Amino acid sequence: MLRFRTLRTRMTVLYAGLFGIALILVATAVFTAITGSARGLVRDELTASGAVYGQLWESRSAQLHQGASVLAQDFGFREAVATEDEPTVRSALDNLRARQQVDGALILGVDGYATGAGLTLDEAATDTLWQGLNAGGIEAGVLTVDGQPYQAVAAPIMAPVLIGWVVFVERLDQAQMRKLETLSAIPLTASVLTSSNAGWRDMAGPTSALDGAIDQALTAPRGRPIEARLAEGEAMVLAKPLPSFDADAPAVLTLSYPMARALRPYAPMFWALGAIALAGFGLLLGGTWFLSRGLTRPITDLDQAVHRLQAGEHAEVTVSSPDEIGRLAQSFNAMAGDIRDREARLIHMALHEQETGLPNRLWLEQQVAAHTDGFVVVLGIDRFPIVRNAIGYDAMGQLLSALATRITETAGGVKVARVSAGVVGMVLTAADAAEALALAERLCAVADRPVKLIGATVDATLRAGVASAVDVTGGVDSLIDRAAIALDQARDGHRKAARFDATAYGDPVGNLSLISDLMGALESDQVWMAYQPKFDLRANAITGVEGLMRWNHPRRGFVSPDLFITMAEETGQIRELTEWGLRRAIADQKTLAAAGHALTMSVNISGRLLTDESFADHALAEVARAGADMIFEITETAVIDNPAMALGIVDRFSAAGIRVSIDDYGSGLSSLSYLKQIRADELKIDKAFILTLDESARDALLVKSTIDLAHSLGLKVTAEGVETATALALLRGMGCDTAQGYFIARALPMAGLIERLGQPAVEEVKAA
Repeated sequence: MLRFRTLRTRMTVLYAGLFGIALILVATAVFTAITGSARGLVRDELTASGAVYGQLWESRSAQLHQGASVLAQDFGFREAVATEDEPTVRSALDNLRARQQVDGALILGVDGYATGAGLTLDEAATDTLWQGLNAGGIEAGVLTVDGQPYQAVAAPIMAPVLIGWVVFVERLDQAQMRKLETLSAIPLTASVLTSSNAGWRDMAGPTSALDGAIDQALTAPRGRPIEARLAEGEAMVLAKPLPSFDADAPAVLTLSYPMARALRPYAPMFWALGAIALAGFGLLLGGTWFLSRGLTRPITDLDQAVHRLQAGEHAEVTVSSPDEIGRLAQSFNAMAGDIRDREARLIHMALHEQETGLPNRLWLEQQVAAHTDGFVVVLGIDRFPIVRNAIGYDAMGQLLSALATRITETAGGVKVARVSAGVVGMVLTAADAAEALALAERLCAVADRPVKLIGATVDATLRAGVASAVDVTGGVDSLIDRAAIALDQARDGHRKAARFDATAYGDPVGNLSLISDLMGALESDQVWMAYQPKFDLRANAITGVEGLMRWNHPRRGFVSPDLFITMAEETGQIRELTEWGLRRAIADQKTLAAAGHALTMSVNISGRLLTDESFADHALAEVARAGADMIFEITETAVIDNPAMALGIVDRFSAAGIRVSIDDYGSGLSSLSYLKQIRADELKIDKAFILTLDESARDALLVKSTIDLAHSLGLKVTAEGVETATALALLRGMGCDTAQGYFIARALPMAGLIERLGQPAVEEVKAA
């Protein structure tokens, strides 16, 4: 199927094709009518000419037969024949041949002897003529002499019995056929054909060009002409049988007329009609092209306008007519206007926040992209959840709108966008970062005046974060995100405004991947347990160790425990990590016992797990199954969030024989109330007091009072951070039970710990 890219081409081809088909149908009808009429005329003329030729044949035959009968009935001629007076016979035949204007006249006796004048018959012709006459079935017909057809007419000679025949012979040659042809109204071709074994033949040759059509013409109903295709083209052929003296060689008179000759008079008309058709087709093609162009131009304009509208451009078309296309153009313009208005509303909705009507973060991002040399400033309301819960969501929206209006006025008309719930942002132009920070602090001051809302007056405090494209990214690509981080840094630093500090921010994005790496590292040798000895000051020996996790990352190297343990607590993976550490500590305790060192194993338990009953069940089951001598170290602040549950789990540990140690005492929110409630066995004084023990009398007093307090509560005391012999001696004098620190030993892998346990005790080393 043809495919057209334009309606104009389709219309042109359609109309031109329809007109062409109509022309072809008309031309076919005209040609069929003309050729049919020509065939009818030729057929009628051939039929009429055939009838005329038949009458002429019969008339000539009758004329010759009358002449021959006159001679045959002449008494003197019959006597000459009977007496075989040949000179008299020849003289009479010559005289009669001249009068009848025939090619030959002859006497054929009943004995087959022939005497003639003007034409001598060959033996075959004589025999054929005698047989035909002797049979009595024919007196006039075609006789072939020396291969040429002749019209032969005979009359019997009676004396008084039959003694012979008078025969007139007239040649049927081309000249005679031309005479016959002149009798027709059309220049047809006439010929007499005789049949032979090789087919029908005429005077001109052994076979006739009509050979293939004769048999068909002879069988035509009522002797009507037929159409035959000859070598020179299509022709109309009529065949009329003629009597023949040779029954085995019938003869026919054929009339033929080429149809090309019959149609030749119509050729000028055909050419004229063709020229008129071509001219009409060309005019129609051109007219259709211009008409279709006029019709399709508005449609083309509509199509182009649709494409512009699809591309987001404003598009309208000219209404050039009041018809359907014009009304379509009007409808399109109306639709385009509606789309433009709706798109404007959608764009406004996409770039503005519905609650306050302020531009949103997407709008601010566009402003940041358009002002690459500017500073992004975000301002956040301090204690936003508290304020929102106090005044409600609707009033909070009004508060943000009021503060945004003040900020815009102070910033010289710069628009403010709402970045998040309690944070707004803007892009400012400043000479440098210092000016940007000063401007940010000035903008924060707009909240110094209370905001009056419906039925209430609200006091709010603003802080600001500042970021620019020249800042070190710290892995944060968005300037708005950097400014928001700077806002958090300002809050953490208790400052009005702060600039984004990539160093302080660190690499939290990279740290997020640590946990997934850590979970896989637990199955390999990347994570391992180091053990720091705990020296019993009374027994003067190492009686226990504290298990500390270590991680050697394949790419980042050594990862601080403070980092990955804190990340594990924040991501909820601390239980899996703690359970791994507990299993490893129990297994290593067995290894130490096998090496001859029966030591108490201390393991740190995250405060987040002190409210997890299922973890407590798991830990108790693991310790009981192994029969391990364990101390669980917890921080005092771990029980603050949910004291009842945390203290209940601690009680379960103690009841199961697992000693509990309060770690980092003095570094957090130490409380005598919680210390009294916790069912602990050991108190570990934070190293911050021990490191300066030999330099600060104040610290020594605090350590001494803590040791006495713990002993009075029935707790043993372990001092962390012992790095000098002086500190160890002071602790011994204060009655401390256990010391732990670099002076005794650093945290060691299992192999290093076993080696260290084989060395002399601390006092012995000192004495040496």
